[in-house]
Amino acid sequence: MDTFVLVVTIGVALGFTYTNGFHDSANAIATSVSTRALTPRAALAMAAVMNLAGAFLGSGVAKTVSEGLIATPTGDKGMGILFAALVGAIIWNLITWYFGLPSSSSHALFGGMVGAALAGGTLVHWDGVLDKVVIPMFISPVIGLVAGYLVMVAIMWMFRKSNPHKAKRGFRIAQTVSAAGMALGHGLQDAQKTMGIVVMALVISGHETYSDPIPVWVKLVCALMLSLGTYAGGWRIMRTLGRKIIELDPPQGFAAETTGASIMFGSAFLFHAPISTTHVITSAIMGVGATKRVNAVRWGVAKNIILGWFITMPAAALVAAASYEVVVLMFG
Repeated sequence: MDTFVLVVTIGVALGFTYTNGFHDSANAIATSVSTRALTPRAALAMAAVMNLAGAFLGSGVAKTVSEGLIATPTGDKGMGILFAALVGAIIWNLITWYFGLPSSSSHALFGGMVGAALAGGTLVHWDGVLDKVVIPMFISPVIGLVAGYLVMVAIMWMFRKSNPHKAKRGFRIAQTVSAAGMALGHGLQDAQKTMGIVVMALVISGHETYSDPIPVWVKLVCALMLSLGTYAGGWRIMRTLGRKIIELDPPQGFAAETTGASIMFGSAFLFHAPISTTHVITSAIMGVGATKRVNAVRWGVAKNIILGWFITMPAAALVAAASYEVVVLMFG
């Protein structure tokens, strides 16, 4: 295996992590910025630090990504499949970022992996894709919607006799904690996904085996690139999540972030499932907003977002498959 090919593939994986950071930074901070609990720069800095910390909290999601979705052959063919999968995910991330659509970077990656594997004629672990990707893709937004609604109802009941202005000030402070938890969960989920890809590259090249622990340098560089991408910001998507779905106040922002963070930690530690942070926080915002009144949520915007969720995996798969064919034509 050419060392240059390995280095290039890892470099592209880190490039995907960077796009993941600026694409998904809105997940952690949009609600806090929209309610003015945090300034945009302060929120981005906090999210970058917490993303870095979250990357070191576990490895279950990375193991699922590296071993549970596709089987990659060793040698140049395996590396070509991995390279094409990353290209497909990056291109779709950039397209959705340009249009301000909060689609899932995670599902762009998984779609890219499946598309490149099919184009390369290698095995796809369909049971793993179904159990760890497709089923959570449908279940996690439903849980986010219902849980967000219930958490907000509980907050409204507990603070029903409180002074509204004092309560909002308190929740504005509390949002710094809930936003930090959201960013920590984002690091726990999304940095590990790239760790899994880098581990696959190292296994394909013969430098590691799947039974080896994830090298510390892999954790560090993946976490750093995610944090750098986060600090670069995702203003287009932030506006969609923070303003276009519904105008949030501090209690609603706290409820949405607390719901999203809880679901991400639970899925990572209990099921090792690489869920989409975008799906979770968006559905939580919808659930929280529905407590005000159902038509308070701009369901037209929500419909476009959900449509983006459904087309992300097949679109990224098609781009990845085309990328694999280009790699084969150029390098054999």
